[in-house]
Amino acid sequence: MLTSPTFRIVPLTEAHCGDICTWSYPAPYNIYNWRPWDIMLSEQEEFADAELREQQYRAVLDEDGLMYGFAQFFPITGVTRLGLGMRPELCGRGHGVEFVRAIATEAKRRAPANEIDLEVLSWNIRAFRVYEKAGFVHTDTYNKMTPTGRDMFYCMEWKPKRSNK
Repeated sequence: MLTSPTFRIVPLTEAHCGDICTWSYPAPYNIYNWRPWDIMLSEQEEFADAELREQQYRAVLDEDGLMYGFAQFFPITGVTRLGLGMRPELCGRGHGVEFVRAIATEAKRRAPANEIDLEVLSWNIRAFRVYEKAGFVHTDTYNKMTPTGRDMFYCMEWKPKRSNK
């Protein structure tokens, strides 16, 4: 039986950011690749902006301190929208559901009154299925811009099942 790691959510450091910028996803997931860290830093793009990084971004580590991925907690009135990324070589290893649940649980801890949602490209069935298993429900469908042009997205809201314990 596969043992799931215990995940910790910690501040995202510059070292984490530099690491994330080296990740290389295979096509078609390469849309999720980040630009080189030195370019992101020079343009203060996303998590290269120290203030934005502190407010919205966190690293997700396993019990051994390995960075499994990162999370963004994007604030919208009454909603925390999640952005997340898992280290490419760890995708498909069976820990995605626990990874996503850890991030959603942290979002709820940070803003208990907020709804928790995320967006996923409609063609990313692998991620969609993981999000469903983690307790997210498809609530909306729309088109929006991506780095490669307009594409269809699903919005999914976190509605974890209540335990009967």
